[in-house]
Amino acid sequence: MPNSIVVLSLLALLGPLAACGGGDGGEEGGATTLTVFAAASLTATFEQIAEEFETTHDGVDVQLNFAGSSDLVAQILEGAPADVFASADAANMRKLSVGDLAGAEPADFASNTLQIAVPRGNPSGVDTFDDLAAENLNLVVCAPEVPCGAAAEAVADAAGVELSPVSEEQSVIDVLAKVVSGEADAGLVYVTDVIAAGDTVDGIAFPESEAAVNVYPIAPVLGSELPDLAQEFVDLVLSDSGQSLLGAAGFGTP
Repeated sequence: MPNSIVVLSLLALLGPLAACGGGDGGEEGGATTLTVFAAASLTATFEQIAEEFETTHDGVDVQLNFAGSSDLVAQILEGAPADVFASADAANMRKLSVGDLAGAEPADFASNTLQIAVPRGNPSGVDTFDDLAAENLNLVVCAPEVPCGAAAEAVADAAGVELSPVSEEQSVIDVLAKVVSGEADAGLVYVTDVIAAGDTVDGIAFPESEAAVNVYPIAPVLGSELPDLAQEFVDLVLSDSGQSLLGAAGFGTP
């Protein structure tokens, strides 16, 4: 067999093997993947921030994992690979620190308050926080271990109102979904969720919400294979650009 044919045959065999080879440090198919675990209430804003990050970091793909903060930190503590964690409260971020998995001192980047979400047109006539205690009202809230649930409990305790929800959800997005679908007459979500929902729900502000303002911290995760990129993502969230996007979504300053 001529030498040229032998060389071409070897190249044909080696080509697929080289293509199958994966890189280290979160690289998949030639792209570097940065994994960000973020509270469900950050969904719309972090999708925008991730897009901006990818624009300024050629070859980097930001993979976003949204859920309730308590679920996310549990996944990280159990070994799920994450580069950045953004929590909807300090309590769940402390779990990361206690587990020695915070790659740097957490930084507060936003705040949020509760609002009552009702189906469009408010068919049950909910006007105040006290109305949520009505016996015939199907109220949905977050579970107590989730930041929005802990905030709901704090507000109810401060107001002296006993709530009897028909369901306790694992994320604020699940609460909102039940209101949008009409399965719930009302739900306690964040101001930002009502804004993001547009005309699918009505939002009712109530003064008692000031009793539980959630402050959001963010930190790179210790053990990340991409610590520099993780810190750069955190820096973008804290930057004027990141803060502008958060403010436009209805988040307050920390």
